Amino acid sequence: MLDLTKLAREMQGISQHLSQEAVASRQRLELAQQHLKKAYECQQEVMERQEKWRDRILFANATPLEPLNTRIDIPVPPKVHTVIATDGSQIAPNHHEIAYCYLLNIGRVVLHYGQNRYPLMDSLPEVFYRPEDLYMSRQWGIKTEEWMSYRRTASEATVLAELVREVGTGDGGLGTGRRKTGDLGSREENNNQSLIPHPQSPIPALAMVDGSLIYWFLEQLPVDARDRILPPILEAWSQMRAAQIPLMGYLSASRNVEGVNFLRLLACPHPAPDCVSYCPNQLEKVPCKVFEPLRDTALWTTQLTPGQRGPLWRSNNRILELYADQTIYFCHVHVGTEIARIEVPAWVAENTAMFDQALGLMLAQVQKGCGYPVAIAEAHNQAVVRGGDRTRFFCVVRETND
Repeated sequence: MLDLTKLAREMQGISQHLSQEAVASRQRLELAQQHLKKAYECQQEVMERQEKWRDRILFANATPLEPLNTRIDIPVPPKVHTVIATDGSQIAPNHHEIAYCYLLNIGRVVLHYGQNRYPLMDSLPEVFYRPEDLYMSRQWGIKTEEWMSYRRTASEATVLAELVREVGTGDGGLGTGRRKTGDLGSREENNNQSLIPHPQSPIPALAMVDGSLIYWFLEQLPVDARDRILPPILEAWSQMRAAQIPLMGYLSASRNVEGVNFLRLLACPHPAPDCVSYCPNQLEKVPCKVFEPLRDTALWTTQLTPGQRGPLWRSNNRILELYADQTIYFCHVHVGTEIARIEVPAWVAENTAMFDQALGLMLAQVQKGCGYPVAIAEAHNQAVVRGGDRTRFFCVVRETND
């Protein structure tokens, strides 16, 4: 039985700790603001140091592509537009069931605004049961459950590209034929039809995913394993590029510190930001870690007003060297309820008109979703697999094998 009297004494310690941490957080934020103001005046010099010593810097950092004091109001989106989103879920294999297999379920959403057309909201299940699907990853020391999540990421991108192609050709994402995706399997035909024919003039559209477009987990994978995950994703992005429909990753409550880490270059007390020579052990307390654990979103909360975006950044994560010409850019946007990190491939960021319009469509989605993009939320709802779904899935497997 829980002793509430003793628990109350423990709570007093937590309260004191939180009060102290609040003071420390405010001090870190004020220090970061001071360094940001200094960086306004010497941004180019800091960037030159960053570029010169990039191979010697041991912490993740990003490069600002616009002045750090950039504050841009996001434009109002056109009334007629389309938003596309995918999200995924899965059922893990179970040794106690009749068949050792797993399922990926990809939620699909296509929302048409101002077009008098039916939306698409459904999911595509895919079962993996062949030995090469179940045991291939073990040669690289990767558990089946982990490999399943990596393949889900690739499937989400591939299905999103399918929808983008159909929107671009006039089908509006409301009917998909059988496809070939190599390692990712095939999908069944969906016979839903659009309400009215697609107009001849192109309609502004946006493809969205939940989370980052920088797949950090790839850094830990062997080359052979990585080559089964990343190429299908980049190919899907290339198809979106060919369709001229921008891709965007939406990060809510981002924990990223790439922007704040740029200010660490200004806080470095050494003659050069040569971490390899001066501070090889980044796990220890190093002189430039004066803001830790301050996040980018905490800093930009003090700099932006609702409906504004901050400067555009280029991520310098080493895994992006494998992305070729589709490296990732990002900015921070005050969406009203929070500071969101918005990520796009280079081909979106470098097209100013496309990028501005994409941000407008994103902000409209957040407003329609009362603080979160409605298309992504609906894709998640379509994809999610609940406990009852797991039970029914394995019941179907057993019945099929009876």
